[in-house]
Amino acid sequence: MGVQPANVQRSHATHHFNSTRRLREPMEPENLARRLIAAQRNEITEHRVYSKLAKSVRDPHNSQILERVAEDELKHYSFFRENTGIDVAPSRTGYYKFMLISKVLGITFALKLMERGEGRAQAAYQRMAGHLPGIKDVMTDEQDHEKQLLGLLDEERLRYVGSVVLGLNDALVELTGALAGLSFALRTTRLVAVAGLITGIAASFSMAASEYLSTKSEGGPRKPGRAMVYTGVAYVLTVLFLIMPFLVFVNIYHALAFTILNAIVVILVFSFYISVAKDQPFRRRFLEMAGISLGVAGLSFLIGLLVREILPTGV
Repeated sequence: MGVQPANVQRSHATHHFNSTRRLREPMEPENLARRLIAAQRNEITEHRVYSKLAKSVRDPHNSQILERVAEDELKHYSFFRENTGIDVAPSRTGYYKFMLISKVLGITFALKLMERGEGRAQAAYQRMAGHLPGIKDVMTDEQDHEKQLLGLLDEERLRYVGSVVLGLNDALVELTGALAGLSFALRTTRLVAVAGLITGIAASFSMAASEYLSTKSEGGPRKPGRAMVYTGVAYVLTVLFLIMPFLVFVNIYHALAFTILNAIVVILVFSFYISVAKDQPFRRRFLEMAGISLGVAGLSFLIGLLVREILPTGV
């Protein structure tokens, strides 16, 4: 059976529910039909995402896990199809969104972000449980089986996320503080940018070398060379993002304000990434990183002001 327009689908689904007498009060047939069609579309969309990723990943272990989850999603789709009596096409927007996210931020992040949306689905399934007893099996799969399978995924960028955290944290804390101090000491955006860039690049080499030695001494599965690269690249990119306002603005205070804003943006984005990919609390991580970075910056303001008063630079 081909895919039919949404209004025709709802009409057929409603007729099917009435004829088979699956409905119970208080949910109206039209409302239940709409909810089941939405659930059916969600399941077939996720089946397509998992199937595509299973074919595209190189790691056989990850491929097998994704294939098993894809099979579960197809089973759920078939369950809803039996109750609606119609075929439903995947959401193209949802499919391409998660495929793009998986390419940019990694498979684990994309899939766990997708699973976060299951909270809304679980609430909808709970409301339909009295009308469709078999849906409890679907809910069990969504709550337990798939999360267990996704927890087995092994992705390189997550193995080295500690190295990225090290690079980001050090760059945010050290350079934000340094730029704040330099702003009060030098009072010239170009000088602050040059001094900050030299300081940041030198610090990135030092931090990368330290991560190499630390990872090598651990003797774990992580490769020292890759850990070094992840740390160094994260540090340098953060340095460039923080220094950018001093290359754009002439007013030193405007530049410093946007640097602080950039630091908060980096902390916000990375905290969200870690909270999803590693199942860690977002609020606590964000407040901790932001508090440390802004606290060091505030202390550096005072040091820079004190240094300028005690040791005039002539600038």
